[in-house]
Amino acid sequence: MRKESLKFLQELIEAPSPSGFEQPAARVVRKWMKNIADEITTDVHGNTICILNPEGKIRIMLAGHCDQIGFMVKHITDNGYIYFAAIGGFDENLIPGQRLQIHTSSGPVLGVVGKKPIHLMEPEERKKTVTLKNLWIDIGAKNKKEVEKIISIGDPITFEITFNRLRNGYLVAPGFDDKMGTFVVMEAMRLLKKESISAAVYSVATVQEEIGLRGAKTSAFGIDPHVGIACDVDFASDYPTIEKTHVGDVCLDKGPVIARGANINHVVFEMLTKTAKAKKIPYQVSGAPRATGTDANFIQLTRSGVAAGLVSVPNRYMHTPVEIIAIKDLENTARLLAEFVKKVSPKTDFIPR
Repeated sequence: MRKESLKFLQELIEAPSPSGFEQPAARVVRKWMKNIADEITTDVHGNTICILNPEGKIRIMLAGHCDQIGFMVKHITDNGYIYFAAIGGFDENLIPGQRLQIHTSSGPVLGVVGKKPIHLMEPEERKKTVTLKNLWIDIGAKNKKEVEKIISIGDPITFEITFNRLRNGYLVAPGFDDKMGTFVVMEAMRLLKKESISAAVYSVATVQEEIGLRGAKTSAFGIDPHVGIACDVDFASDYPTIEKTHVGDVCLDKGPVIARGANINHVVFEMLTKTAKAKKIPYQVSGAPRATGTDANFIQLTRSGVAAGLVSVPNRYMHTPVEIIAIKDLENTARLLAEFVKKVSPKTDFIPR
């Protein structure tokens, strides 16, 4: 991967952006896309829309949501401990003992999630399921007054943000779901910058996906695309405890995952798979028998209907602080989206036959 592209991805990951607080990620997108997109707009919801060839007759929307799961400050006790609520879906068993960053108006504040030591637990206590209401954040403050000088109710919180490389071209960080998708749809636009295309391309960093696909709904309504492809993560099944009979056979380093099912337009699916074969781009197929939990869901249902697709990147340990993806999968997903766009013309018929 180009050094510049990897730097863009790292800056996205390091921009704390829980649902409802996506402005840091949006600023990164505008910075990196200002010399690539013909137009960049941000709507009232916060969706950042980069447009290439706006005069094109066919409008193609590529969507990757830039929000991540996180937390929010809910209550500060008299002795300076912070209680918090989840933004998005969490495995609460992962949270005790984590380092968290509280993002305040004056910068991030480090805290740790406290919990009674196992030595002091009664046998029955050890069996209880962890719940957020029994956890708190400790920033080392002595009292409520000290906390309130720097932290406000409603401040967003993330896992401590780190971006690291593992072996074999693998990357590990929190928030690949789905700032990685934002990166891919913007990278696809970069690949298209000097190409001759007939479509207008709208690469969108959508907001609030983790709390109900909200940004995709509003941005798709505003763009009114003929075709809309969401880029998200899919569950990798190449590690212990994951049942391929339930999830499917999805592996890192084997290319983008093209969804097939009720949420997906038949013509879009066929074009994506044929394009991958023609351009020798490795790909995998995932069955989606009902509406997916991705932006493709609301894109498909916009106005009188949109020809929707879903192309995903395999992800290990989704919704944890240590999500793992492969650089090659990112590159091949961006290539696939770019090549798909090049094949669309005003004569392309997306009506299922």
